[in-house]
Amino acid sequence: MRNKLLTALSPLVLIAASCGGPASGDSPSTVQQVDGQFAIQELGTFEAPWALAALPEGRLLITEKAGKLKLRGADGSVQDVPLPFTVDFGGQGGLGDVIAAPDFAKSGRIYLSWAEAGENDTRGAAVGTGTLVTGQGAPRLEGFEVIWRQNPKVTGRGHYSHRLAISPDRKHLYIASGERQKMQPAQDPNSDLGKVIRIAIDQSGRPSGPAQHVSLGHRNILGLEFAPDGRLWEIEHGPAGGDELNLVKPGANYGWPLVSEGKHYSGEFIPHHDTRPEFTPPALFWNPVIAPGGMTFYSGRMWPEWKGQLLIGAMKPAAVVRVKITGDKASEEARYPTEKRIRAIAEAPDGALLVLEDGPGGRLLRLSRP
Repeated sequence: MRNKLLTALSPLVLIAASCGGPASGDSPSTVQQVDGQFAIQELGTFEAPWALAALPEGRLLITEKAGKLKLRGADGSVQDVPLPFTVDFGGQGGLGDVIAAPDFAKSGRIYLSWAEAGENDTRGAAVGTGTLVTGQGAPRLEGFEVIWRQNPKVTGRGHYSHRLAISPDRKHLYIASGERQKMQPAQDPNSDLGKVIRIAIDQSGRPSGPAQHVSLGHRNILGLEFAPDGRLWEIEHGPAGGDELNLVKPGANYGWPLVSEGKHYSGEFIPHHDTRPEFTPPALFWNPVIAPGGMTFYSGRMWPEWKGQLLIGAMKPAAVVRVKITGDKASEEARYPTEKRIRAIAEAPDGALLVLEDGPGGRLLRLSRP
């Protein structure tokens, strides 16, 4: 589908959404470091896992970057789910996100993202949906269709982003579309690169309208989640410094690559957000970075004092980072060091945390109260 600028907004809304107050600042150097917060149970190992989705009855779907979708049963058994598409694996690309439709227990619908090859050594992210069928032989996907392709496909193997989220009203699928390490296209309204994108979906979970650009000026989004109040948040990697947590506002421009709280890897300076008030500043940024792998809003069953707060899987340094949201602002409350880099994080039905370690032999861990 060809993407278009979000047309449902009036010019006044676009102007208001593009302007914001100053960022709440970077994570304080004295942030609380908490060791021994979790009892840790190892639930299995996977090869370069990238995402997980919790299903009813204790089952999990887990993606492996090289192109395998795994179904883990409540009993710990693991089965392959054959994919009806080809994954272009390499660099930061491969099989990406997996989410279940809100009515999965009834419909069995899931959404997947991946990197796919194009012509002349180009690649781009893609998203598709289908029905996961289990209980009758080996698990399989039925009725699968590709519903979005990143346009244009470009060279290189970085910054696909391709995280997915469904709006609380179940009317839209949101897609994080990275700028593929090309920088300038993040400001181009005719390019998908560096955007948050949405697709209208019908009651069956299938597309019912064209894809639209919601916001622009993003770098590499690795977390995309709706908060309990229905607002959409994203977290993205900065360059050398300047990882950002942003409240996604329709029509907002977050400034990349014209502004950043980090600098280029070459050491070249990038103007900060406060020099360009037309760009929306982050709610929170990190210097030094945390290299976010994924995030989830906590519902508060095992740690009720964390209810509504954001839990981020971090890769550098490896940790679970807890962030409190207050209005349009955010602050890091605590950091819980982990043994290895955390690529994905989710909440289990009983309120425990499920995390996937990054890289070969990445463990699936259950984190609970000691």
